[in-house]
Amino acid sequence: MNFRRGRTREEVEINLIPMIDVLLVVLIFLMVSTTFAKYTELRINLPQATGDTAQNQPTLINVAVDAVGHYLVNDAPATFNDPDAFAAVLKQAVAGRKDPIVAISADATATHQSVVNIMESARRAGIAHVTFTTQGANGH
Repeated sequence: MNFRRGRTREEVEINLIPMIDVLLVVLIFLMVSTTFAKYTELRINLPQATGDTAQNQPTLINVAVDAVGHYLVNDAPATFNDPDAFAAVLKQAVAGRKDPIVAISADATATHQSVVNIMESARRAGIAHVTFTTQGANGH
């Protein structure tokens, strides 16, 4: 039984005109609201430093530890008995200079405890800045 004999199926038509109108309005809005920066037209006169920079640089204390547990503080041998004794060695290396930084150079096979010992001694010596040195990719 075909009840829809007289009705024909209407083809669905997608009207693209309203979508094109909306996209055109959005495109015009973006073109009007865009600003273009011209960096080549900026002329900046940067200030130049004219002072002694050595006074402003912090004191760097190099602390090295090898795989066996031997310590060097600024290339001088030092023994680690306890954190307080090693803190005294670090304080002596600082010698009252301002903003000291401890640079730890640890062997790749050195124990983690030896590095933690240096960090704890630096904390007890009142040195807040600790950094680590690394070896470059080419071995230097």
